[in-house]
Amino acid sequence: MADGLTAATPEGLLASVFGFQSFRPGQEDIVRAVIAGRDTLAIMPTGGGKSLCFQLPALCLPGLTVVISPLIALMRDQVRGLREAGVEAGALTSGNTEEETEEVFAALDEKRLKLLYMAPERLASGAALALLRRNEVSLIAVDEAHCVSQWGHDFRPDYLRIGDLKRALGVPLAAFTATADEETRTEIVTRLFDGRAPETFLRGFDRPNIHLAFEPKNQPRQQILRFAEARKGQSGIVYCASRAKTEALAKALVEAGHAACHYHGGMEADDRRAVEARFQREDGLIVVATVAFGMGIDKPDIRWVAHADLPKSIEGYYQEIGRAGRDGAPAETLTLYGPEDIRLRRAQIDEGLAPPDRKAADHGRLNALLGLAEATACRRVQLLGYFGEVLETPCGHCDLCETPPELFDATEPVRKALSAALRTEESYGAGHLIEILLGQTNERITSRGHDRLPTFGVGKDLSRVQWQAVFRQMLGHDLMRPDLSRHGALVMTKRAHPILRGEERITLRRDLVRTARTGPVVRTLVSDEDAPLLSALKAKRRALAEAAGLPAYMIFNDKTLIEMAETRPMTVDAMARINGVGAKKLESYGDAFLEVIAGEVAPMHPARRKLAGRDAGALFDRLAQAQLDLQRGADGTERPLSLSTGALRKIAEMKPRSRADLARVGGLNEARLERFAERFLEIIEESD
Repeated sequence: MADGLTAATPEGLLASVFGFQSFRPGQEDIVRAVIAGRDTLAIMPTGGGKSLCFQLPALCLPGLTVVISPLIALMRDQVRGLREAGVEAGALTSGNTEEETEEVFAALDEKRLKLLYMAPERLASGAALALLRRNEVSLIAVDEAHCVSQWGHDFRPDYLRIGDLKRALGVPLAAFTATADEETRTEIVTRLFDGRAPETFLRGFDRPNIHLAFEPKNQPRQQILRFAEARKGQSGIVYCASRAKTEALAKALVEAGHAACHYHGGMEADDRRAVEARFQREDGLIVVATVAFGMGIDKPDIRWVAHADLPKSIEGYYQEIGRAGRDGAPAETLTLYGPEDIRLRRAQIDEGLAPPDRKAADHGRLNALLGLAEATACRRVQLLGYFGEVLETPCGHCDLCETPPELFDATEPVRKALSAALRTEESYGAGHLIEILLGQTNERITSRGHDRLPTFGVGKDLSRVQWQAVFRQMLGHDLMRPDLSRHGALVMTKRAHPILRGEERITLRRDLVRTARTGPVVRTLVSDEDAPLLSALKAKRRALAEAAGLPAYMIFNDKTLIEMAETRPMTVDAMARINGVGAKKLESYGDAFLEVIAGEVAPMHPARRKLAGRDAGALFDRLAQAQLDLQRGADGTERPLSLSTGALRKIAEMKPRSRADLARVGGLNEARLERFAERFLEIIEESD
């Protein structure tokens, strides 16, 4: 880490270390609360910049920050990213080599380490507490804090030890998560903060760069293949409900000419790591995976996420689509769903071992997702509403805003369907009930006397496909549920009773089966004029990443390269003002990318380069020119005098206001003061 880094301001470190010219919305308040030593709970959307909210305070605080994180891959990625930015960070994980572990302990012994990443399972060892007590811990940061909750979607019982660690060390704790509903937030407070309310930041959940879309299943494999084909060359994830489906769909994508591979929990650990490494390293790779994939992947330039099957809950859906577009550039999603998905998810809840109140809550979460799938107006309004956020106007950036659905009053068809279920004692599935409504005769219908029911044939005004969609939407609105004790037969819920009695009406969509979007919303990331330069910058990034053995985004992410292509910086100073170009990365990679943009780059003294992009850099240049002009005195006949480049840098940074201050800051003797002081002080005053 650079000299004096811990003494810098948060704003200065934001620019010099991380390369950002300003905070993202909400980050600054959280950072200041953590630096002030207040217990903090921050709920921020995936891609909202959570990690910076504990990494930046760690650099401002004395001593060590301990980061509790759930996945080895995630920890290793963050440590590598921090080291690329010039920050001393390390991780103690079961995946470490002996050399890596020794390096971390050496950095701890020398008091160099600023951030130490650990898995919660390591806290079970008494040695871990002893180690931390020896190393002046200033802060505990908990990433993915929802893992502490029985109500969360990634429960990890070892997270329960974190509260004990906080009490033992007597230091503040900052907890971060992306999608925590009220129940989960309550349990986080109880488990981590002893029930004492931390300062809580519930940032906006909106990710406006992500396009939302759902489609009823209609040849789902072809829907996914068409969606991927329209985005060929972009990195994407396809989530599936089963391991077998990930393998089959990945094979189909490869046969269609895509770079694709599969990933699931049944694979050997080495094979899973190989897929993770390949996804991080390659541009345009598609990974077809179960939800075991993604939580530990810190890849900011995933351009799309598709669900080949309905997710388990609205929280799971939101976290999974949130892996797209973490760099802030446009990204897309597609979620396919059908009646079988709904039956599967209901069965998984009902067959689970959770207590009744937990099952009821899980059905509620699934209902929220089904409501989003069957929405009749702006999906983002409904999605954000679930998380307690009000969007005043439609987003204009979801499938329903772009193509408003045709709606119809479905009260009578729904009442007919409910009546058919009741008159058959709620003992049959949708297929049999549709045959009754259509007036179909077969052995099963006639042998049970269902051809003599009052509802037999009352639904001939709709086709079979239309009835299938009506039943799917009824399942989506939770008017009917499959009953495991009746072999999946559909039974009415309390929600259906007012409709059946004629007390309420219901509106459904008439556009019941649509073809998945054939063209991408995100056609290009830059204009046609800038596209060749962006391609050249990506090629340079790929070469540097391969040479360094790093994922490409750790050199620079897509958004940074896009800004380079659009603004075309021609100097080191201009390059330093690009978001994502911190001091260490400017030193490591700046010249290589400038050469792509501007050709040959003039050499620059290292002391001047440290001021690149800052006001102090321009002041340094004026002071250097004044020194050159006065090197032999005002008349050019005196003995040559000069200052070291390091002294000029200190003067440019500190801006001394008097002759005495100038002597102290720059180390000027009386002869140099006589030669340069008056002009230097004039230049400093003019620079304000």
